[in-house]
Amino acid sequence: MPEEVVDKLTPALPDDSEIEHNAAGGPREIPQVTINRSTVAELEHRRLLRIQTASLTILAVAVVLGMIYVAKLILVVVLVSILLSFVLAPVVDFLLVRQVPRAVGSFIAVSILMIAGLVATYVSYSRALDFAHELPKYKSRIHAIVEKILTQAEELEKTTETVMPEPSSEKAVTLKESNNWADLLSRNASAVSELALTLTFVPFLVYFMLSWKDHVRTASVMLFKMENRNTAYVMLGLIASMIRSFIVGNFIIGVFLSVSSMAAFGLMGLPYFYFIGVVSGFLSLVPYLGVILAVIPPLFVDLGHITVSSFVMTWVVVVGLHLIAMNVLYPKVLGKRLQLNPLAVTVSLLFWGWMWGASGLILAVPIMGACKIIFDHIERLRPFGTWLGE
Repeated sequence: MPEEVVDKLTPALPDDSEIEHNAAGGPREIPQVTINRSTVAELEHRRLLRIQTASLTILAVAVVLGMIYVAKLILVVVLVSILLSFVLAPVVDFLLVRQVPRAVGSFIAVSILMIAGLVATYVSYSRALDFAHELPKYKSRIHAIVEKILTQAEELEKTTETVMPEPSSEKAVTLKESNNWADLLSRNASAVSELALTLTFVPFLVYFMLSWKDHVRTASVMLFKMENRNTAYVMLGLIASMIRSFIVGNFIIGVFLSVSSMAAFGLMGLPYFYFIGVVSGFLSLVPYLGVILAVIPPLFVDLGHITVSSFVMTWVVVVGLHLIAMNVLYPKVLGKRLQLNPLAVTVSLLFWGWMWGASGLILAVPIMGACKIIFDHIERLRPFGTWLGE
């Protein structure tokens, strides 16, 4: 083998000047790296525990969401009963001061609630019947509007047919309408009867929540460990105060919107302005959808002789009152109690509206407010409370 190739294959040894020496003058020993197998096993065990914990957390969240969705009707009834019990609690407390027993005071409060509900139902039904009797007067006007909409829809369909190719006979889909009205009515009757049967529990739930208020609160606190009972007691008090303020605040804002709407609709000459003003005012409280819902009653009763000016004026009144309520009254009355940022409220409305529909939109804000109070008083969950806050 040539000498040059041998020199290239032979590793170059460091010179004596490049070798480090220790204090005794000898070469320094190369440090040895040892791997502790127990440490490696412990790290691997911790990694597996983290993966297992994350998997169980995801599974638990999925199970809880599934239970919330499946038990929608029961949970909504319970939450509505809780809200109503907070509304009636001042009445019971007022009667307690007058030496009326809590059980009797609770019965009186629930009776007042049921009488008010029956009166509101009767008035609403009477106004609906009056409007139904006058509806034939608007028949020609309604027919003209519907005919115009149908004509525009037919023109759009013809335009689409000229642009889009006709489907082949092989891919044509034949739609069959079900004529089994008996099955349809039986299914709807079953759903309505189930809902009515469930709602009959609301007065009883409200009564027992009021009459057993102290027992329920004490027993709820006792469910926690001794070191956490004081925190639980404070949390329950704050949640109760928040819910009560939320209900009272919404009622005050709803009354303001109702009175203002009645005055505006009366000046505009709308029929049944005293009734649609109340309906429009309280519908305006629905988050985000309130403007659209609040404008439907005045437009509907004015359908017989609606004009462009009355249409625009109705929208101006409803939108103006809604903006005043949400941007001026709502922060003043409820802002300090809820302390939720708009993003958290929007996400809450989206989630609970998806889970429970219209009931979720009504209950979303108090549920999220209660969650924030809980997060703020649990150290590990405080970052979530901070994220929800303003």
